[in-house]
Amino acid sequence: MSARRWTARARGLRGAAAGLVALGLLATGCGGDGGSSSGGKVTIRYAWWGAKDRSVMIKKTVKLFEKKHPNITVKTDFAEYADFWSKFNTQAAGGNAPDVFQNSYAFLRKYGDKNLLLDLNKQVKEGNLNLKGFRNGLEKSGDIDGKLYGVPVGANTFGFFYNPAAFKKAGVTVKDGWTWDDFFAAAKKVRKSDGTLYGSSDNAGVMYLYDLYLRQHGKAFFTEDKKLGFTKDDLKQWWNTWQQHAKAGELVPGKKTEQAKPKATISANLSAAEFTWDNFMVRFAAETDTPLELGPLPTTDGKKTGQYLSSLMLSGSARTQHPKEVAQLIDFMTHDPEVGKIMGYNRGIPATTAQYEAYKPTGVDAKIAAYEKSVAGKLEPITPHPAGTDVAEAAFLRTYTDVTVGQSSVDKAVDQFFDEAESALGS
Repeated sequence: MSARRWTARARGLRGAAAGLVALGLLATGCGGDGGSSSGGKVTIRYAWWGAKDRSVMIKKTVKLFEKKHPNITVKTDFAEYADFWSKFNTQAAGGNAPDVFQNSYAFLRKYGDKNLLLDLNKQVKEGNLNLKGFRNGLEKSGDIDGKLYGVPVGANTFGFFYNPAAFKKAGVTVKDGWTWDDFFAAAKKVRKSDGTLYGSSDNAGVMYLYDLYLRQHGKAFFTEDKKLGFTKDDLKQWWNTWQQHAKAGELVPGKKTEQAKPKATISANLSAAEFTWDNFMVRFAAETDTPLELGPLPTTDGKKTGQYLSSLMLSGSARTQHPKEVAQLIDFMTHDPEVGKIMGYNRGIPATTAQYEAYKPTGVDAKIAAYEKSVAGKLEPITPHPAGTDVAEAAFLRTYTDVTVGQSSVDKAVDQFFDEAESALGS
């Protein structure tokens, strides 16, 4: 999944879902393999989401690319997560999507099914895009049913962020093998020992966290046949558990979470813990002076975490008139060592060996590197993400948020989520 706030993510995904109604009109053939310029100046557009620090970094890499490819001009555009997808859907509905854009695994099948993504396999065969040198088999992560819809620029995994000073004051040690019961007990102790901090953010509406919890139980959020991999009773148990601790005053209340945005509650100094992707360490460090650490995920049996590697990717528009130049830009951004030095771990640990070895992590990046090294032996294959994932994710967060702000009960929220998700998945 990407720097983003979960609440902002929900708004963005709702916009994405709505926009795709219009995008259904684009399900006929597209002209993406048609025409790259033969000589002369070519202009392509490159768009991404993220915070301002990411934008500054990427613009530096674009200037480097243009210097090495003087025949290509790259126009750039960036926004926060929600605004990015809203704008992208409007542009795509009008047949004017960016030539190259940041993407994630969750969107590949859906946008691919709508014929919005350029199949990059042709560019690989023509030598414009190199798939060699990727770490941990990541070159395969953008392959959907034999079509190459994305190329990873960074890899990350889910982590547990915590305030070490607050945990130490509460007498809590975060260590491998701790359980969900241990986590909730820790949140209670932190809240009791420090009246200014809640023990943890309330992340029960985060689809990826629940997916890991399900994987610890031998299930998954989605099944191989593109359905929900859990029952209503399963979800009620998960949400009721978190609500029990929220009502006890141990987790950040929903209304305070909303007031804190665009920051996360941990970087707004409201909570002592947060679950999210490990590369958020970079963003949190920019949002708060409070030192934070990355620790192991709670488990059910003290062993299986359910973790997997995910990645941010670069995709091309199926309607681009310059597929060769699109491939050249993607190739440069994923392989060039200088790009690796500039970007660091902002989008996750570099996906290629060339960039990984070119950048020597320090500070918060070193913490991310150490964390990913510590979980390397626990990683499993990624969970399937069928078309409709974005709608299901948005509904999951929104319906639980309604519970946290007092606008719905758990039972009603679960029913609402299942109605929306099953409709989106065609179940």
